[in-house]
Amino acid sequence: MLCFTLKRATVAALTAACLSAGASLHAETLRSADIHPDDYPTVQAVRHMGELIKQRTNGRIDVKVYAGGTLGREEDSIEQVKMGALAMTRVSSAAMHNICETTRVPSLPFLFRSKEHLHKVLDSDIGEQILKSCENAGFVGLAWYDSGARSMYTRNKPVKTKDDVKGMKIRVQQSDLSVAMVEALGGNATPMSMGEVYTALKTGLVDAAENNYPSYESAHHYEVAKYYSLTEHTMTPEILLFSKRQWDKLSDEDRKIIRDTARESVPYMRKLWSERENTSRAIVVKAGSEIIEPDKASFQAAMKPVYDRFVTTPEMKDLVTRIQAVK
Repeated sequence: MLCFTLKRATVAALTAACLSAGASLHAETLRSADIHPDDYPTVQAVRHMGELIKQRTNGRIDVKVYAGGTLGREEDSIEQVKMGALAMTRVSSAAMHNICETTRVPSLPFLFRSKEHLHKVLDSDIGEQILKSCENAGFVGLAWYDSGARSMYTRNKPVKTKDDVKGMKIRVQQSDLSVAMVEALGGNATPMSMGEVYTALKTGLVDAAENNYPSYESAHHYEVAKYYSLTEHTMTPEILLFSKRQWDKLSDEDRKIIRDTARESVPYMRKLWSERENTSRAIVVKAGSEIIEPDKASFQAAMKPVYDRFVTTPEMKDLVTRIQAVK
């Protein structure tokens, strides 16, 4: 009886080993890229998504996240995803403006009244419509992540009204929409990469920049620009993209798992982002930054030319109207 039990246990162990080996032989790794560091909320959210995928496929599909820009800039990862060399990437939706024009809509200045308004829109059929529109360009839009509200920070004087911006040299993202917004306020937009901003502020090459709390803090811009004005002019969200080429090769079951886990990663990311914002604000305030509540109405009144220039199709106009109607 003992020999029989041992033999049966050995067979079971061998069977389990064979199954495990078979699973590893057929395991698939989905590679994902992000320019942010390992501890950043978007990176952690995609890793969380990967854990859920691994659980639900019994280890058959794994997700490997390459953080810190190890696979290049956002533009590089977008191209790699389109070609199918990467499965996924997390990028600012601003990086998609010239590829999928409806992604311009969530980046419009002063479009969202609050973070809660932003979330309601992105979680609705409006957000789904914009994600879906990227398929024609070779991407499957999986989810929207937060990147906070962008506000202006300055070296020498606080920004309290639109008139304070006049003549200022302001660093912006390399985006036509960002340039147009600053010009509409009377400022001189100066596009440059994020890595150049600290020195530009310190030396006076620019008078101001604009970004969210975590970027203002983590890039140490608060050391050289102590006035942080809560203009909250844009709430450009992040977008998680999947390669259409790789997507078309997946089974319906795997597509559903990937979509479901991407959506489940959203509240996880939002929680991490909220915590990160609070921490960053506390750090810069303790370091001596002055937080200013500006007159937003004066900024909003100057945005009509920006909307006229960038909201160019009936679909985009309809999206703006529907977003503004969301309560």
